[in-house]
Amino acid sequence: MRTTDRFKALALTAILGGMFVMAGCGRQPEKPPQGTPEVGVVAMAPAAVTLTTELSGRVAPHLLAEVRPQVGGIIQKRLFVEGSEVKAGQVLYQIDPATYQAAYDSAKAALAKADGNLVPARLKEERYRELVAIKAVSQQEYDDASALRKQAEAEVAAGKAAVESARINLAYTRITAPISGRISRSAVTPGALVTANQASALATIQQLDPVYVDVTQSSAELLRLKRDLANGSLKADGANQTKVKLLLEDGTPYPQEGTLKFSEVTVDQSTGSVTLRALFPNPDHTLLPGMFVRAVVQEGVNAQALLVPQRGVTRNPKGEAMVMVVGAGEKVEPRVIKVSRTVGDNWLVSDGLKVGDRVILEGIQKARPGTPVKAVPFVGKADAPSAGTPQPPAVKK
Repeated sequence: MRTTDRFKALALTAILGGMFVMAGCGRQPEKPPQGTPEVGVVAMAPAAVTLTTELSGRVAPHLLAEVRPQVGGIIQKRLFVEGSEVKAGQVLYQIDPATYQAAYDSAKAALAKADGNLVPARLKEERYRELVAIKAVSQQEYDDASALRKQAEAEVAAGKAAVESARINLAYTRITAPISGRISRSAVTPGALVTANQASALATIQQLDPVYVDVTQSSAELLRLKRDLANGSLKADGANQTKVKLLLEDGTPYPQEGTLKFSEVTVDQSTGSVTLRALFPNPDHTLLPGMFVRAVVQEGVNAQALLVPQRGVTRNPKGEAMVMVVGAGEKVEPRVIKVSRTVGDNWLVSDGLKVGDRVILEGIQKARPGTPVKAVPFVGKADAPSAGTPQPPAVKK
């Protein structure tokens, strides 16, 4: 029994020893420390970029007319459909014309009477002109006849003016549309009494194709834009009017492109902003007066823009924008830069980088300042655009 127990103990020891040996053989040797880390870089190259700014604004009608009566009376008929399109000159309301018709007829009768009085006065003056030449009548009698003729002629002229005034008032009983456009709901119904040039409008007509978009820009931004154009960092397209694109209230782009017409010449003291007005075609009447929109206005072209992908820009404790570049001796250098705005997925650099600088985009965790690295071109969606590549519009921060 003792021999058997001793044999079992030896066998167990051999098995355990073999397991430890196998475990030791299965371990992987530790990898030696890696050499120079590899980083993906992009070289800064100038690119022509069209810069834009996004401004909020409201839609305004191209033409707006409030329909008011020019004579008083009772509305007999409303001759339009509310909310429909009307044409300039179309009759909208009919005012009871009875009293104005009577005044017109009376004025015509007075004119006829004056015409009748003019005939004998003219004949008498002509006869006396011949008689005074041969001393058959006195000069005083001729002067009286001449004065009577002139008085009769004046009465005829006054009668013609009265007839024209009565005719105009009679025509004003037919209230017509001053412009073409879409008319609003009617403020009065047949039977209502209206007065000449009353304060409240009977209806409003708005021309919706094209439409204006009024946006506001701060005076500080306007000064910066003028300064950039003056020093040559931005170039305006002098051949064409400034183009404007539109984003609707829900964020969808408006399919039609507009043009900037003018900017206000005064600054609003309460807001410190200047109003800009753009004109947009609106064939489908998508844009309605009062609608909130965002206008993307072209500022100019920066022909030597330096763009750095956003993934390569970080912030230091001071909040300054910073990038890592591969500098002299293939060593990592931190670089503080100034950025002015975003252009798609890139930052527009205004200071801190120059053409040819290699900015690290990939492997930044391994790129410690002062350590040597191996720079390879970065390949990815965030590649910085090269010179001459068409750029997306810049959106102002």
